[in-house]
Amino acid sequence: MSASALHSNVLVLNQHFRAVHITTVRRAFALLCKAVAEVVHWRNETLQTYDFESWKEVSRFREQFEPYDDWIRTVSFEIAVPRIIRLLIYDSLPPQEVKFNRRNIYARDRNRCQYCGRKFPTTELSLDHVIPKSKGGRTTWTNIVCACTTCNNIKAGRTPREASMKLVCLPGRPPRNPVIQLKIRHEKYRSWKQFLGEAYWTVELKE
Repeated sequence: MSASALHSNVLVLNQHFRAVHITTVRRAFALLCKAVAEVVHWRNETLQTYDFESWKEVSRFREQFEPYDDWIRTVSFEIAVPRIIRLLIYDSLPPQEVKFNRRNIYARDRNRCQYCGRKFPTTELSLDHVIPKSKGGRTTWTNIVCACTTCNNIKAGRTPREASMKLVCLPGRPPRNPVIQLKIRHEKYRSWKQFLGEAYWTVELKE
């Protein structure tokens, strides 16, 4: 398995094609080999599903895949890393609450200072209480934002209004893991977009 393949992620759907979480490549292949999941392949606006053996067969035709796709080589065959799998046994999995941690806050704010709007490396960002703790502000999704050192120093212990500063976006709890949102901006995960919005499944189809 190549390094890029090893660090790839696989989107997991339930039986109703609803996204439930992401998993590792190893775990995805384990589920496929146990026949408790199938590959969901989205290409050219067409959805197709495969069990492990048929996916191995399709992988023989490398021209059907994209240049950025990952591959696993074994002694006897080469197989493409699936981007999406669907569980065949479980109707659903317990919902995963988005954890309130530094990583997810940075991902939610896309590493941008929420006062000046500029993007910074994680090491150059800090977390700011919009309403300072000294004024009753709480450490919650709706009161914590990313801020660069300069803006944090300017704002100091004041509210944005007191410091004559405006927020780029109002902070809030993400509806799903913001790290997933970052990943679907990468070309090789673009097929995930079809399964991360209710509109794809609920919009009325026209003849």
